[in-house]
Amino acid sequence: MTFKEFDLDRSLQDGLEAMGFDKPTPIQEQAIPIILKGKDLIACAQTGTGKTAAYLLPVINHILHREGDSIDAIIVVPTRELAVQIDQQLEGFSYFTPISSIAIYGGGDGSSFDREKAALKQGADIIIATPGRLISHLNLGYVAVEALQHLILDEADRMLDMGFQDDILKIISHLPQDRQTLLFSATMPPKIRQLANKILKDSEEITIAVSKPAEGVFHAAFSVYEEQKLELIRHLVGAKELPSIIIFSSTKMNVKAIQKELQKMNLSADAIHSDLEQHEREEVLRDFRNRELQILVATDILSRGIDIEGISLVINYDVPNDAEDYIHRIGRTARAATKGVAFTFINKADQQKFKRIEDLIGTEIRKVKLPPHIGEGPIYSPMKKNRGKRKFNKKNFKKKKRS
Repeated sequence: MTFKEFDLDRSLQDGLEAMGFDKPTPIQEQAIPIILKGKDLIACAQTGTGKTAAYLLPVINHILHREGDSIDAIIVVPTRELAVQIDQQLEGFSYFTPISSIAIYGGGDGSSFDREKAALKQGADIIIATPGRLISHLNLGYVAVEALQHLILDEADRMLDMGFQDDILKIISHLPQDRQTLLFSATMPPKIRQLANKILKDSEEITIAVSKPAEGVFHAAFSVYEEQKLELIRHLVGAKELPSIIIFSSTKMNVKAIQKELQKMNLSADAIHSDLEQHEREEVLRDFRNRELQILVATDILSRGIDIEGISLVINYDVPNDAEDYIHRIGRTARAATKGVAFTFINKADQQKFKRIEDLIGTEIRKVKLPPHIGEGPIYSPMKKNRGKRKFNKKNFKKKKRS
């Protein structure tokens, strides 16, 4: 099947051709016809499967054939990074159309709030927004939602994990009841079902490859002591020339510490975390995307929603607290049917968490031996708790590292 078979507007087809889009992914092939029919939809598809285009293309197509200049669609997302990414994709798809859009998120100055206010009053076609910032505008009473036709919740599971359910329901209370609602999620826990039952009407459902790593990812794990992690990173980065690496850690404190240590090793590394201003985040991401930066260290804020092509290696410096986040972290590589590599570092305390990941995906993840110069790590034995662990000898480790 090709995109031409959807019979989309010619100007939209021109944008797809300019971006090199030819054949739809499975989520696009199934979702686009449903959305074009005006049906509500709940869709479950993991990161990297093309779900953004699955809802943007039919919504843009609808706007091109409507009358009026009011807000037609609001897309609610969990993070500012995802809002910016969707806006960039939208700009590409709609390049040959008159569609207008704006990304709305916190962290900017007063002038950015004024720009957002003007777009919301005048009626930009598509609004991409984080919940808190959108509510700030809605509470002031000038957002022109009277003729809104589409509400899209993207990464809905992530928003609920971040405590945004009440915000989502508050946003919905401001919107017309007669609308098309699309809920996209990477996972389908009971709380997503409950939300869908509240806000969707006579909906269709699509499920694509739930909780499975992308086929193109080679993913494995090292059982390590904390003291071995940085040396293992040095080994992996130096093993062959890798132009683009993401290292994930669960806390911004760790992210800052890893960045500092990597820079001491004279590696091209920078970090992105919640303490940075928005313009600082954008600058770091731009450098990474342009290959001016080899290693990006990040919290899970980047594990979903950031679409950067050609990432060679993903390293989980620690095991994610949520087993589902493992899928999203390693999903930053091997996007759009390409190949990629992902390694996870498992210390003694994280073995049970890693076992939950293996249970989730239904397979045992390969354990790789540490390089000889790094020494032996703890035995991976999550069911035996701390029995049978080798005792880490820091003195011996240093001697081996120098040899």
